[in-house]
Amino acid sequence: MKVFKLVLLAGFAALPFAAAAQAADLGPAPEVAVEDNEVTGLYLRGDIGWSFLEWSGGSDDSALVLGGGVGYQFNDNMRADLTADWAGNYDVAPGADMSTTTVLGNLYFDWANDSAFTPYVGAGIGYGWVNDAPSGDDNGIAYGLAAGVSMGLTDNIDLDVGYRFRDIMISGSDPMDHQVSAGIRFNF
Repeated sequence: MKVFKLVLLAGFAALPFAAAAQAADLGPAPEVAVEDNEVTGLYLRGDIGWSFLEWSGGSDDSALVLGGGVGYQFNDNMRADLTADWAGNYDVAPGADMSTTTVLGNLYFDWANDSAFTPYVGAGIGYGWVNDAPSGDDNGIAYGLAAGVSMGLTDNIDLDVGYRFRDIMISGSDPMDHQVSAGIRFNF
């Protein structure tokens, strides 16, 4: 019985040496590949489209909309940008026209998938200015809601087609518009 205990104790004592010898036979540990996340980073955007005005203070009309901005893609699903948009020369009354400008901070959720198309939704808040000639200028808090789809043309360029609802809260009747636009995002 003493011999059995001695053999058992010697076997347990030799285990660390056997494990070290076996580990040495495996060779060097495999290198873990660290992938660069190409999705994150700064981007610039430019947009052109058409705006459809809803305004109870005058006639509804449509006009050109131009916009641009700078943003940051945080990961596959989240990005944010600061945009400036101008829509102008709405004919709101005989001899009167109106233009609107907004600066909005926007947050977007992108549905990343394996296709070339990435649907998204977004919301933004900021400030807006209304130039209503000849009635005068007004300004106030503005907000926007957006939805669309982007398509990667290259590793650094995305085509973006979308819709945005925009409201500028001024004294009196708020000018609201529905925008349909196409744009390019340049990713850095």
